[in-house]
Amino acid sequence: MRKIVLDLAVTLDGFIEGPNGEIDWCIMDGDIMDGESGFGAFLNSIDTIFYGRVSYDMWGRFQPDSNASAAEQQLWQTVHSKKKYVFSHHPKDDDKATYIHGDIAAQVAAIKQQPGKDIWLYGGGKLITTFIARGLIDVYRLAVHPVLLGEGKPLFSGFKNRVGLSLINTTAHNSGVVLLEYAAVK
Repeated sequence: MRKIVLDLAVTLDGFIEGPNGEIDWCIMDGDIMDGESGFGAFLNSIDTIFYGRVSYDMWGRFQPDSNASAAEQQLWQTVHSKKKYVFSHHPKDDDKATYIHGDIAAQVAAIKQQPGKDIWLYGGGKLITTFIARGLIDVYRLAVHPVLLGEGKPLFSGFKNRVGLSLINTTAHNSGVVLLEYAAVK
């Protein structure tokens, strides 16, 4: 069965964005993008992305500037080639995504039963919290970046139940980013 993989960049002090939504601290070059455990390999392991509405509005149709590197252009082309689902209380007509509302657990279970590759839980924060609370995440894949922001949007907040995790893999990149992969203990 397909797995739901939470894959995010996070600062050492646990933030996914700075206080003004900035992500300029993310290192996106070298071995972080390439290699067996790099982001490119991760993108090849999925064929579906789950977004919250706010995250989809910001990133679901994002196009890099025309002066962006060929690697960044290719990255976004690959991201946009995936099937997209948007979880929202206010569904819209969108030819690039399927909107989901209602019984999230049942709809996610039905999607997981479909043939295909794993599913990337992109976020945002509210959707991640909902998935954690309902035990819907199979793998937590966190790229911990060597920076402390002091404030911003925390990765984990708003859930009450303990979640057991089992370490699958760690990869230290030359940039100082450490990739941590955990399976949810169910």
